[in-house]
Amino acid sequence: MKSMPLASQASQSDPFYVDSAQFQLTQGKHNQGELSQEDLSQEDLSQEDLSQHKAVRYCRELMRRPSITPEDAGCQQWLGERLVAMGFDVSHYQDKGVSNLLASFDERPAQLALAGHTDVVPPGDLSRWQTPPFAATLVDGMLIGRGAVDMKSGLAVMLAAVEDHIACYGLPKANWQFIVTSDEEGEAEHGTRTLVERLKAQSRLPKYCVVAEPTADKQAGDVIKIGRRGAISARLTLKGKQGHVAYPKNAVNALHMAARVMQALEALIWDEGSDDFPGTSLQVTHVDSGAFTDNIVPGSCEICFNIRYSYRYSEAGIMARIQACLDGLSLGEDAISLRWERGCQPYHTQENDEQSLIAQVEAAIFEVTASFPRLSTSGGTSDGRFLSSPQTQVIELGLPNRTIHQVNERVELAQIVRLYRIYRALLTRFHD
Repeated sequence: MKSMPLASQASQSDPFYVDSAQFQLTQGKHNQGELSQEDLSQEDLSQEDLSQHKAVRYCRELMRRPSITPEDAGCQQWLGERLVAMGFDVSHYQDKGVSNLLASFDERPAQLALAGHTDVVPPGDLSRWQTPPFAATLVDGMLIGRGAVDMKSGLAVMLAAVEDHIACYGLPKANWQFIVTSDEEGEAEHGTRTLVERLKAQSRLPKYCVVAEPTADKQAGDVIKIGRRGAISARLTLKGKQGHVAYPKNAVNALHMAARVMQALEALIWDEGSDDFPGTSLQVTHVDSGAFTDNIVPGSCEICFNIRYSYRYSEAGIMARIQACLDGLSLGEDAISLRWERGCQPYHTQENDEQSLIAQVEAAIFEVTASFPRLSTSGGTSDGRFLSSPQTQVIELGLPNRTIHQVNERVELAQIVRLYRIYRALLTRFHD
């Protein structure tokens, strides 16, 4: 990658550096001013140098805001101010309690969109945290706090990379876009989905979109997501007849009915998947027949199950297949009540030529790391499902995800800088 100057100067030293022996907030010892881009291109940066990197500072800026779903806590206001300073036209929306942001250089459909979310999951038991979850603390070359992995850091790295790219090359000839929501970790009904509907109504869907979800195994760039399986949950209620266990002929055991249902569901044969896309699977997640009493035949039972399915199936097809399975058991017209919940569509981006998004991302990763990423569709759902369309190719590229949603969520500073370099290499491919 070419040597490029950074866009801004650090105005003060960092008061949040943590001594690993004491975990006390201390005054860190830092050089005045930022490192040059030539220094930042070296692989053997010291921990002090890494802590001064713009991408790391921007990560901490976002992480210090307690934006638990669907709260944004001012994250998007800060992002918007930085984007306006770069020349973006920024729009803020409030959609049923969800904060959303759209930014682009002009009204053309974007050549490249960068997407992410500012919301995080709750920190859980605060006593189990090594450092305060929203202090964005540095310990032994790690950044610790909620959002360090999923995914404030990824979004912050995108921002830093775009800012420095523009400082070096000026505004791109192509239109770029930011798509940001505060409702990815929740129901996701009024976040990215709503923003995409706005863009579609204006015929402004982007051609390519990179989502900053944490995708890596060990090092940023070693895995990219080219799709996700769909997901849907179901709540099935079985109605039998309660009775005394000593007189089973006078009762209909709802748990026995549940056993038949679960056996039939387990026997369903789905696609086996491929190297790029895992197959479909059904897992029973909960069974509840009410309070236990050892001499009562349960008269009702609830079964909850979840299906993760490949792009070869549709949501309607999944529902129809399950209903046909249940009908085949002949348990009675009123014996089964089925309710579907939390449907999430699958998506799959394919590499169709050298200009495809996958090819461009692979090339950028190889430029920085001298290795190619593994393509994957594993993991849970993401907002990529809303962004993907016949008009838009989507991939997910972010930080290592091994501490995602955990207590003491953390990421190595070196991985933040590595991802920054990859994004910089990718942006040069979309400048024109």
